[in-house]
Amino acid sequence: MSGRLILSDKYKAFIRYDAPMEVLEGTTAAGKTTVGIFKFILKVAQSPKKYHIVAAKDIGTAEKNFINKDLGIVDDFGILTEYNGNGTKDEKIPHILLHAPLGDKVIYVMGYGDKKKWQKALGGQYGCLYIDEANTADIDFVREAVMRADYTMMTLNPDAPDLPIYREYINCCRPLPEYVADAPAEINEMLCEEPKQGYVHWFFSFEHNAGLPKEKIEQIKLNTPKGTKLWKNKILGLRGKATGLVFCNFNHKKHIITKKQAQSFIRDDGDAEKSEYYEIFTSGLDTAYSSKSPDTIAMSYIGITNKGRCVVLDEKVYNNAALDVPIAPSDTVNNYIDFLERNRKEWGGIAKNVFVDSADQATITELAKYKRSHPECLYVFNGAYKKVTIVDRIMLQLGWMSYDDDKGKKPDYYIVDTCNNYIKELDTYSWKEDKDQEPEDSNDHMVNSTQYGWIPYRAKIGERK
Repeated sequence: MSGRLILSDKYKAFIRYDAPMEVLEGTTAAGKTTVGIFKFILKVAQSPKKYHIVAAKDIGTAEKNFINKDLGIVDDFGILTEYNGNGTKDEKIPHILLHAPLGDKVIYVMGYGDKKKWQKALGGQYGCLYIDEANTADIDFVREAVMRADYTMMTLNPDAPDLPIYREYINCCRPLPEYVADAPAEINEMLCEEPKQGYVHWFFSFEHNAGLPKEKIEQIKLNTPKGTKLWKNKILGLRGKATGLVFCNFNHKKHIITKKQAQSFIRDDGDAEKSEYYEIFTSGLDTAYSSKSPDTIAMSYIGITNKGRCVVLDEKVYNNAALDVPIAPSDTVNNYIDFLERNRKEWGGIAKNVFVDSADQATITELAKYKRSHPECLYVFNGAYKKVTIVDRIMLQLGWMSYDDDKGKKPDYYIVDTCNNYIKELDTYSWKEDKDQEPEDSNDHMVNSTQYGWIPYRAKIGERK
């Protein structure tokens, strides 16, 4: 061994704990992979089954992350292991041979990034399963592999927390009562799916890595800019994509306000001293009716002040895939009218002109029918103006969200803290990796809804009168 594995009390408790499913999440340099893979090999050695699996994005990543690295499998267990990266005549799949007290164990090394390969390799029943950065793994691989294993360990990276694996596995886990306080409240709140028996969530941070000197911790923090997504992911251990984000300057402390703060801009004709107040109210509706995908019906209510401040005041989101009785366009009309009326009364101003996804002619037709049969209806339903391109909308919004503490410049764009879906989208909406200046067609329903609402009034936002 080139080093020595030093364990904190929490890691000692983790190694001793027995559960069929364990998910490891936390900050960078917390030792999750190092200690996790050590426990995994111990579990393999104790298993009555001969065959087991370790998986990463590809074989090279597996070798780098936990097979050949310092305090990796080969380093930890030395002569008790034989790594056959090209397979052998008896076992064609790349594998690790572990000489264990109960007999030799074969640990297949798989890459979940190549579906054709793992589909050929995955068969039968296995003892132990280890998935590196499981939240970004092919969900079909995860389902197939977990179903076949007696014991599963997953490590996570801080990527977008809206993938199916969170709903189906990760957020079904629960921390042990004595360690609940170790994880940020934001993480614990996400562990909200129906719990599955024996599914345990472990959150590890710098303080749990007894082998990491304090000077090194301080160096890592010093070299990571505060307030960035990298700081959020790596230092705080919170979920959300670190790179490729569209709204890269979105900052919870700068852009999210309370409802009470937003209410301070409600116009009061009896208050002659009030210098800033809502001058325009507007609303957007983005629609999709698929019951087979996370397509969403998203409503937004927005106030724009006489000083050019844009505030997203409220949202309402429906997901057809999550409903027993899917929403039809006629249902959306009633829901949208209710949404507009509730906000008109709450914010003291009417969004007379509202803007609906112009690609959804079914809903626009239903809204027109409602208007004809309800002459008392206060609202004018307009098709969304889409000649402002997606990239131009993003550039406008990034400009309004910009701030400079040194120069005292504050943002012109804010979100009320009850708009959880919109906040989540701003944290995850990303650029396509293989396209130049084209965002992904996901995590964008509330983004689109708000844009439909403010596009006609974009000249009023950011200006200072």
